Amino acid sequence: MTTATPQTVKTYLRPIDRDGLLKFAEQGRDNPARRGTNKVHTVVEGQYRTLSYVGNHTAVVVDEPLHLFGEDTAPAPGEIVLSALGGCLAVGITAVATWKQVKLSRLELFVEGDIGNPAAWGAGGAQMQPPEMGFQQIRVKVLVEGDASREELEEIVKHANFYSPVANTMRNPIPFSIGLAD
Repeated sequence: MTTATPQTVKTYLRPIDRDGLLKFAEQGRDNPARRGTNKVHTVVEGQYRTLSYVGNHTAVVVDEPLHLFGEDTAPAPGEIVLSALGGCLAVGITAVATWKQVKLSRLELFVEGDIGNPAAWGAGGAQMQPPEMGFQQIRVKVLVEGDASREELEEIVKHANFYSPVANTMRNPIPFSIGLAD
């Protein structure tokens, strides 16, 4: 009598279209100055609760916690920023893994940032300069598994971080134009 050897079944995350990704990358190489525009329409409901409309999607709700005079009905703006960073890095990791033909079976990002508001949004708090406000440090831990070595997975994460539009927006100063609508 022979005993059956137990087999491990590995499931992978839903893949993206590699051919489409390669075509998109080629378009970027052919026209590096190519840009798109993201648009969001934000409406205040009251106190600090806002609804941000993006395309035809359900509104993204943002609020502040009770200790900051909000209703604590949704994530705070800084938490939404961190979720955008986590989402962008996850997109990048998935894209780079697909490009390198690495199948991922698990991808989780743990994002945290140190932020304070002693300036009270400029409403009479501490006098501060822009570099002293906002996130002062952000940490991201990536839990990734797939059909590659730890070193290869680490290189994928490093590459995705280097090319992340959201991470680079946070790392690099960009011009802002903020004023009253016409």
